[in-house]
Amino acid sequence: MRWVLGVLLVTVTASACSTTVAGQAVPAGGAGAPEVERELVGRYFTDFNDAADEGPETQRDFLRRTQHPDFTDRTCDLGDLVLTVEPALSTLRTDAKWKPEDASKRPRGSVYVVGVSVRIRRDNATLAEQIGSQRVVVLDGRAYGFAPCPTR
Repeated sequence: MRWVLGVLLVTVTASACSTTVAGQAVPAGGAGAPEVERELVGRYFTDFNDAADEGPETQRDFLRRTQHPDFTDRTCDLGDLVLTVEPALSTLRTDAKWKPEDASKRPRGSVYVVGVSVRIRRDNATLAEQIGSQRVVVLDGRAYGFAPCPTR
């Protein structure tokens, strides 16, 4: 009798844990982004952080060179601050409807959004850290961003 109750308990417990969830499985790691574009976005953040390691002038130059060509009039000067951005590339996805704040048009190219952790530093001292999202656009085989503006 104990054996039967034990088998019954295991069967009931096991069947209570298996449920079918409606929907379609989505692979992790930036579903919807072609591999070559995922690599370009990843390289963008690596180069961004390498520039931060070199200091404010180098990062300022990087941000100027990688500002999306349709929005070169929207750059900002971070002064003596540097940013380090760690992307969670597993969250990378397309964002086809996004456009920069106060912009009348969307940027040309494939717009991606990714979750990021941002560290703001001055003279190697961390001033702040925050988690958010960042847009990167792949256009003509290059990754472009949008210079962060603390006052906007």
